[in-house]
Amino acid sequence: MFARRALAIAALALAGTAAPPPAVLGQATHPSAAPELRIPYARYTLPNGLTVILAEDHSTPTVAVDVWYHVGSKNEKPGRTGFAHLFEHVMFTGSGHVPYGMHDRYTEGVGGGNNGSTTNDRTNYYETVPSNYLEDELWLESDRMGWLLDALDTGKLDAQRDIVKNERRQSYDNRPYGRAGEIVSGAMYPDDHPYHWPVIGSMTDLSAASAEDVKNFFRLYYAPNNATLAIVGDFEPAEAKAWVAKYFGEIPRGQAIVRPTAGPVTLAAEKRLVYEDRVQIPRLYVTWPTVGVRRDDQYALDVLGAILTGSRTARLTKALVYDRQSAASVFAYQDENELVGQFQVIVIPRPGTTLTGLELAADSIIDRLKREGPTARELQKVKAGLELGAISSLQSNLGKAEMLDQGSVFHGDPGYFRTDLARTQAVTAADVKRVANRYLTNGRVVLSIVPLGKLDEASKPEASTRVSAVPAPTSTIAGEDRP
Repeated sequence: MFARRALAIAALALAGTAAPPPAVLGQATHPSAAPELRIPYARYTLPNGLTVILAEDHSTPTVAVDVWYHVGSKNEKPGRTGFAHLFEHVMFTGSGHVPYGMHDRYTEGVGGGNNGSTTNDRTNYYETVPSNYLEDELWLESDRMGWLLDALDTGKLDAQRDIVKNERRQSYDNRPYGRAGEIVSGAMYPDDHPYHWPVIGSMTDLSAASAEDVKNFFRLYYAPNNATLAIVGDFEPAEAKAWVAKYFGEIPRGQAIVRPTAGPVTLAAEKRLVYEDRVQIPRLYVTWPTVGVRRDDQYALDVLGAILTGSRTARLTKALVYDRQSAASVFAYQDENELVGQFQVIVIPRPGTTLTGLELAADSIIDRLKREGPTARELQKVKAGLELGAISSLQSNLGKAEMLDQGSVFHGDPGYFRTDLARTQAVTAADVKRVANRYLTNGRVVLSIVPLGKLDEASKPEASTRVSAVPAPTSTIAGEDRP
């Protein structure tokens, strides 16, 4: 969503600070965005291909180091899944010159923090520390980029493999509604689609992976030419550049990477599924295939989601939760990956309300929006809310680092947040109406999750196919998931 894409409205913190000229900063020009919406940054590339982004902010004596590797589950192959997320764990077990446990001592031990996260499209590792520890953090990140395999043995790999399997049990297999994402994506994406399998991987693949399989994956994707390093906060650029060259400069460039491709996904007809789970209350998921982060329709779809749910006056929220009181909660949002995306509506019923009735009511409300489009007042309110959400998510050095990395990796422009903001603000009522009619069609996946033995509680149970084994598609692992 727009708010999650982290538009960096750092002018709040940088007001009155003179920015160096764009030619020095490497900052792209976006004439449609307000000139005050900028974060001064410098971007350069080392000879080995590492992209470096520096953004000074001396408002607090802290600094964030955020490394993005342009690799996620979509870079895996059927039968060899879960490697990207496995490395999220392995990267914290020590490297050639950093014994196990030292990474935490050099971050948490000085009052900072560190973690990592994995998605379909990228993996990141980050630290936030008092600024006088910046050199230590750069050394730590460089050591696991260049010398991780020196310390990786079969025992460490097997231990982390077991941890990931247990995480799979906790977050998917034994968690109420935990398999919803797998079922939906398995029905939406073909078997060979890069978003078909889950980020966490399958138990079978994790068990079958050899040490050499895993090491080869690391050698290809965790090289400097596939990484972007953002340093944001209280530091001196000349000093930071010297440290980056000192610690990262000797790491050799990796092989050229052939990235997966995937065209738009369309469904010829509606797919209706029902899954029995250990839950007390049924839940409805309606999902349509949409576009990825490089397609302009994402902005109107973001606005559409906020018009339908979120605030008390949003259309689905107002009608189902407050006016009719038939739903306990309802969510609608655009969720885009790098190549493709999906728009999803989730409805949780109140007692005495059927999923069939809720689906029909939600469809009726969406159909009206498709016919009439949103009002001017709705547009104004939603855009203001999305902008506020973006500002709120960018109040830390790490938040700004994430935004700069994201723009650089997916758009080749760390300052892409300005384009994001301008294009969201430019969405019209006609745009919202158009994308609603284009994407919210009968080509969708409708999943009912019901209590064990209560298949009749599904939405339109007679037309739904029972899911007994979960196929393997896509999901996102949150950042706070390593031991």
